[in-house]
Amino acid sequence: MKTKKEISHILTEIARMYPDIRTELRYETPFQFLIAVILSAQTTDKQVNKITPAIFARVREPEDMTKLSLEELESMVSSVNFYRNKAKFIWKSGEKLAREFGGVIPNDLHKIQTLPGVGIKTAKVVLAVLYDAPYVGVDTHVHRVMNRIGIVKTKSPEVTDRILEKKLTYEQKMIIHHPLVLFGRYHCMARKPKCGSCPIREMCDFGRRGLISEGKSV
Repeated sequence: MKTKKEISHILTEIARMYPDIRTELRYETPFQFLIAVILSAQTTDKQVNKITPAIFARVREPEDMTKLSLEELESMVSSVNFYRNKAKFIWKSGEKLAREFGGVIPNDLHKIQTLPGVGIKTAKVVLAVLYDAPYVGVDTHVHRVMNRIGIVKTKSPEVTDRILEKKLTYEQKMIIHHPLVLFGRYHCMARKPKCGSCPIREMCDFGRRGLISEGKSV
């Protein structure tokens, strides 16, 4: 496992690779962002960005969900994985936000998880983006990267989330979510990771094994 000093260096290097700290999902209002994040589960941001313009032309705020039937929404999101469940979550979340929260997405980790379809990862991503909250939303990319590097040794994103919540500092959580996601999405991919051009290779458990197999000293 990595020391605090090693973790700090690793995260700093990853953050330097992706200095433009913002989501790749396109949106204009907080509720639209929530919609996009719900749709993005097990679906690429690129695919989500293809289908959301038609939805966002009719839906800006939670109360606007009354302008769409659930069947219409299902049809509009049918190209993403698990579209029926996602459509139901979005529709019911809009209804709940309008009825119980005055149309405002709550800036509270526990309250936001009372919305249908909003688990810990979605909650942290939404709060980090909308409210600059100190959270790292652990998706499959972050889970893979943290285990490959050796910052955690876990078998599920949920356990990785709990460990990172304790292991990372407030300052690290404030800046590292998007860089970690992009690093896993475009550099440390599940298949054919770009270890040869990785600035943290010598500090990464996965990368060091590659160097050893190549006969290079580490």
